[in-house]
Amino acid sequence: MKIEELLEITLNRKAFDLHLIPGILPTIRVNGDLVPITDKEVLTPEITQQLIFSLISDEQKEFLMVNKELDFAFDYGEEARFRANAYFQKGKLAAALRLLPAKVPTIEELKLPKICHQFTKLKQGFILVTGPTSHGKTTTIASMIEEINQTRPVHIVTIEDPIEYVFTHKKSIVSQREIKNDTHSWEIALRSCLREDPDVVVVGEMRDYETISAALTIAETGHLVFTTLHTNSAAQSIDRIVSVFPESQQAQVMMQLSATLEAILSERLIPALAGGVVPAMEVLVATPAVKNTIREGNTHLIDNIIQTSVELGMKTLEMDLARLVKSGEINLEIAKSFAFRPQGLMRLLRGK
Repeated sequence: MKIEELLEITLNRKAFDLHLIPGILPTIRVNGDLVPITDKEVLTPEITQQLIFSLISDEQKEFLMVNKELDFAFDYGEEARFRANAYFQKGKLAAALRLLPAKVPTIEELKLPKICHQFTKLKQGFILVTGPTSHGKTTTIASMIEEINQTRPVHIVTIEDPIEYVFTHKKSIVSQREIKNDTHSWEIALRSCLREDPDVVVVGEMRDYETISAALTIAETGHLVFTTLHTNSAAQSIDRIVSVFPESQQAQVMMQLSATLEAILSERLIPALAGGVVPAMEVLVATPAVKNTIREGNTHLIDNIIQTSVELGMKTLEMDLARLVKSGEINLEIAKSFAFRPQGLMRLLRGK
């Protein structure tokens, strides 16, 4: 079995992920569901290791064997790029590979809210894209960064682990830094970022106190910052950011966040009736009312502000799910399974 065969199947089946785990058939994720590749043999530990090792360098192999996991990315011809995580389970090597399009999709191609165009025109501020793993956060940010790249003469700096979408210099210049290959750590890269004359900074993921603190500081010093967080809603995202800091610093962080935040997009990829997936998105725009709510620590009011500010481009996840059900793009039962408040979704669909 060759890795090229499995990557080709992943591409041809329009799958999102490829899983290589000893003891099962190679498995792909199509339209949200895992599907075994039945014309291949069950993976043994030896075959799995051979497939994974064929993708990485000797240095990466050594890092993987010592640290027991490795994030990496690679180009597959001119057709696509894959992001991968190699890891050990039950003492055996396994991997999950995510397919990324070779071309950065546009905001329109992704069917993102039109308000995303406004965020690409900002000079400074903090744009946060949240949601579960594998629900399109990186791609959403990439589409906005590519629009900036095509329309503004600025310096874009990305800090990623690993680099996912590869940008070419257009109207902007783009510096992409990968942890381990281009810098020793998130902390060092974020600290030195301000000395690299950036206008726009992409922080691949806010993982801990250090990355969250640095991202806020970069935004506070007059830069436009895009980043991701694994949270389920706008209100939860604000609470998560604040809770990472010691209690003595939380009032200051709420001030920082209220001063820099421009928007939070909370995204889900929903299986579509026509095949593939469509995004459903909660949108919070940082109006003066939102900023005041954050500053005073009243995040429980955020959902109500979103519901009453539709004319400003805001919407709850349930509003977007209801729109997709009414337009015939997704199934009602699927929508209910993704909703935070299924009863609220049903009220929207009944027009109450």
